[in-house]
Amino acid sequence: MTFDHVAQQVDDVAAAVEWYCRTISGARVLYQDATWAFVEAAGTKVALIRQGDHPDHVAWRVSEEELERLAAAHNRTIRAHRDRTRSFYIAAPGGRWIEFIAYPADSAYSGGQAT
Repeated sequence: MTFDHVAQQVDDVAAAVEWYCRTISGARVLYQDATWAFVEAAGTKVALIRQGDHPDHVAWRVSEEELERLAAAHNRTIRAHRDRTRSFYIAAPGGRWIEFIAYPADSAYSGGQAT
């Protein structure tokens, strides 16, 4: 299991991407559409998500096998996303959310298998 990204709800995805790229040195856009974007800087990814689509959260990358095990342990349903990643959310202390996410080899951001 490794840290993957932080997700932040924003009112305007395009404006948030522009702000990150202007403000954070070396920031680059990994993906962007009208509903969400993935921005990376210094090896850290930030998902900028439209209000109400997903909760603000911290995501942990796991193997596909670990994702299946964790989903069963937490009685959660795994969702497939349009970028071919698969994940589920659980509530964490303090009213926060955790996402466990797996990147299949053919996903848009696979970059190798999770360890």
